[in-house]
Amino acid sequence: MNYSQFLNMIPEATLMAILIIVFIADFASSRKGERKWFNPLACLLMLVQVVVTLVPQEPTSAFGGMYVTTAAVNVMKAILAAGTLVVLIQSRKWLSRPDTSFKEGEFYMLVVSTLLGMNMMMSSGHFLMFYLGLEMASVPMACLVALDKYRHNSAEAAAKFILTATFSSGVMLYGISFLYGAVGTLYFDDVASVLAARQNLTMCVMGMVFFFSGLGFKISLVPFHFWTADTYQGAPTTVTGYLSVISKGAAAFTLMTILMKVFAPLTEYWTHVLYIVIVLSITVANLFAIRQKELKRFMAFSSISQAGYIMLAVVGDSSMGVAALMYYVLVYVVANLAVFTVIGVVEENNGGTTDMDAYNGFYTTNPKLSLLMTFALFSLAGIPPFAGMFSKFFVFMAAAQEGSALTYLVVFIALVNTVVSLYYYLLIVKAMYIKNSDSPLPAFKSDGNTKLALALCTAGVLLFGVCSFFYDWIEMAV
Repeated sequence: MNYSQFLNMIPEATLMAILIIVFIADFASSRKGERKWFNPLACLLMLVQVVVTLVPQEPTSAFGGMYVTTAAVNVMKAILAAGTLVVLIQSRKWLSRPDTSFKEGEFYMLVVSTLLGMNMMMSSGHFLMFYLGLEMASVPMACLVALDKYRHNSAEAAAKFILTATFSSGVMLYGISFLYGAVGTLYFDDVASVLAARQNLTMCVMGMVFFFSGLGFKISLVPFHFWTADTYQGAPTTVTGYLSVISKGAAAFTLMTILMKVFAPLTEYWTHVLYIVIVLSITVANLFAIRQKELKRFMAFSSISQAGYIMLAVVGDSSMGVAALMYYVLVYVVANLAVFTVIGVVEENNGGTTDMDAYNGFYTTNPKLSLLMTFALFSLAGIPPFAGMFSKFFVFMAAAQEGSALTYLVVFIALVNTVVSLYYYLLIVKAMYIKNSDSPLPAFKSDGNTKLALALCTAGVLLFGVCSFFYDWIEMAV
């Protein structure tokens, strides 16, 4: 075996180094008292990971083509690493609690392990490598969801997550077995070549459907979304934020890559399936979000709707669609993490409350937090001049490039749903600014890490749309 091939896997190699450093630091340090240096160390290491991933790298492969990386994949890895950095920054307050401080090292190791699995999944050129990366991301994620097992419904949320993850993995493996039986190989390029020759078409279409269904669970697309609300509500808020953006972004990018690269000869089949799933995801999630009174469940249905918009970029089946999806994920990361940072602040300082009614009159006591949350919600809704408007515009443009009447209908339904989403996002804004409360939430004094996380997310919400550099950078990589 030629071990020099590992040099082609620089982002994964640095993540393994970070994992080892964090493990040694956790093992060697005392568990008594607060380890003030641990969080800065983890954040510094993740910042190094972002910088390393941003370094331009030629398209390479390793292990006979099982591992493949391109400039676009590296940009996506950098986006997810940057989102993970924000999660680590905002997690310090939560990890300083007496009931979680002794699990701080485990939290960092699980987060890094999950990110490593996502990187392997996105760089896979073989279905076996893809599955190993997927499970490497899913199992630590279940542990993260259960990290607060003695508080709230964390253990129940983890049980639901791992059961649905196991079921979806089984469905996906069933689909992969159909593909292997039909084409005799699991390499992406070889499968695409056989599909182009239209051999064993029935088995290949069945395999594609099962594979799509299994990955639909990971992205929480309708009708594979039932686990999402309970898991988001029960998991620690920091973990919920990580699960809602980083995990979803990696899975969406991987699904897009496999549909465009492997199942390109079957485009006429999967586009119609995608149309149905997108319309259901956006519409059903919006209708259910209106009914929610618990903010984390509300954001769960919001994330399902956003997943539908993300997958809309795949419809165009073009380089513009790839760039639009990556840009949408970038904007979604900063906007969603800003919301979850504010939710985490309120939860930590007010007895764990996440009810929407608790935010009545929030502006009177916490005007700055209210303003930053409003910016993030407006971005999620797609209101100009915030970055979310530009990300939705590029997604709609990429989908409309396909040019068929059915595509225009799907885009129109998505546009109508933006009005619905604006309504339910404004429900939170109404609670903060207009509704009065006899006992509003007290004024909170945020710690330095929370302020830094909110500053980074707000800067992204305000600048990613106005500064075209970010979209140009993604488009150039694609």
